[in-house]
Amino acid sequence: MPTSSRKMSQTSNKPLAVKLTDVSVNFGDVIALKNINFSINKGMLLYVIGPNGSGKTTFIRLLAKLLEPTHGTIEHSDDRLGYLPQKLNINPNFPITVEEVIYSGLAKQSLLISKGDRELIKSWLKKMQIPHLLKKPMAHLSGGQQQRVYIIRALISNPDFIILDEPTSALDPSFRSFFNDIITALHHEGKTIIFVTHELHGALCDCASVLYIDQEIRFFGGLQEYFEKEKNIHV
Repeated sequence: MPTSSRKMSQTSNKPLAVKLTDVSVNFGDVIALKNINFSINKGMLLYVIGPNGSGKTTFIRLLAKLLEPTHGTIEHSDDRLGYLPQKLNINPNFPITVEEVIYSGLAKQSLLISKGDRELIKSWLKKMQIPHLLKKPMAHLSGGQQQRVYIIRALISNPDFIILDEPTSALDPSFRSFFNDIITALHHEGKTIIFVTHELHGALCDCASVLYIDQEIRFFGGLQEYFEKEKNIHV
């Protein structure tokens, strides 16, 4: 595995979305993250990788304001956040529809879904190639269909800062390339995107950066730089 890159934080003049300073997270005697110093600039597309148990999800939960560090400080901007967690647990006995799940992702809600919000939901379902699922119970969907619904829920409020924890894990291989195109388009709109993945070779945007975490930061750099270092390690 490549060792730490010389670039441990962004050097761009763009404003910061998040800054972590001397951040560590312990769960009892278990060290999840150790001495993380890292800044994420607004408009950045960052792939986060690392082995199982390396602290990737802990890192993501810090960014999403769902976890406080044991040591160190985190500075967050006031950007609107869209978050897709890694694990989605649905009670099969809870009667919630696709429309209701997606609607819960909007910043402003009321007892009745407005015509405008319903049309927005329909447009996203069409974009994600599942327009027929609007009124379907979530419990009746396949894992891949549920994943698409929760992706829509994370994106529908037009967030500035998007965090996706393994969003393609349950998606059909034929849909992953299309989904990557959506992410690339959002990046070109100026969104800050954090994308946790086990498979970097499906990441097609050369403008992306890579952060390799294994309790500490082991590598940070460009996508092509990572592939070059990875190739040299395995030659």
